[in-house]
Amino acid sequence: MSAHRGRLLLGALLAVVLLGVFFRGTNWPELGEALRRARPAWLAGLAGVTVLVYLVRAWRWGYLLAPLGRVSFPDLFSATMVGFASGLLVPRAGEIVRPWLVSRRAPIAVSAGFATIILERLLDLGTVLVLLGLYLFILPGAPAGGGVLNPLKVAAAVAGVAALAMLAVLLALHAHGDRAGGLLEHVLRRAPRWLGGPLARALRAFAEGLAVLRAPAWHWLAIVAQSLLLWLLIAVGFHMNHLAFSLALPFRATFLLITFLTVGVAIPTPGMVGGFHAFYLIALADVLGVDRESARAAGTVAHALSSLPVLALGLFFLRREGLSLARVAEVAGEGPVGVSAPSQEVLP
Repeated sequence: MSAHRGRLLLGALLAVVLLGVFFRGTNWPELGEALRRARPAWLAGLAGVTVLVYLVRAWRWGYLLAPLGRVSFPDLFSATMVGFASGLLVPRAGEIVRPWLVSRRAPIAVSAGFATIILERLLDLGTVLVLLGLYLFILPGAPAGGGVLNPLKVAAAVAGVAALAMLAVLLALHAHGDRAGGLLEHVLRRAPRWLGGPLARALRAFAEGLAVLRAPAWHWLAIVAQSLLLWLLIAVGFHMNHLAFSLALPFRATFLLITFLTVGVAIPTPGMVGGFHAFYLIALADVLGVDRESARAAGTVAHALSSLPVLALGLFFLRREGLSLARVAEVAGEGPVGVSAPSQEVLP
């Protein structure tokens, strides 16, 4: 069995285990009744907000890529949807597929584009931690959560320190990209030429892809504002879901939910299945005090309506790009070094 298939199998097994946790002790008639009571208008709102979220993701990504080259918004949106849809089918595939797609339409190396994805992840983590801080320390009303809040604060502090450390490493790498590439070539001097040379070039391209770190203050203010807008839209979508199920939760509760889901979706399962569900249930039932069947119903629908629009649009744009799922899986398996990227190629 190949390593790639092994990872997929492990992810599927994790999904099954986590779904078992999610549905353990379910009162099926009550769950069915909770689903029947859901108000369609609010659910339609969640699906619509999901699309808006990815429009903002594409918009923000354009700002991260701007120092490397101009990419039209339709191409950014297409690459974003194909990337995230492929990530639902093959965990972490989108992190490779997105910069690869952009490299087909703009003179941006895949490794450089991949660097902007790393920055994007750091921005997302930082914004989630800001929203959690607002929930815990600033917004009015005593936060729910009981004994889980202290460990959550510690975990958030550790994540914040780790994010700052990663940012410091990226800043240093960008400042000394040529030196890092030369050092890697020296370390790999005994390795085959087909390995050492491409790895060193990929590292230099990755360092160049961090050029946005030197962007002017106004550019970064725009990126921070886009990040806040993005995650507030995600919060609005989840709040609409709660309204659909008549859950008496304030809007600020979605900030806590998002923190839990950030952990859940980091578990590499196909389609975020299992991790999303289990952590949605923990946040709503165990922390916020929602009855378990309503929490299960809300979690199931939230996962479906935050995934199905992405999958549908991703498959639509996949066809527009003239690609197949097999080719996307192949690209995802090759990684940022192994992918061949004709930087000037423009598809019809």
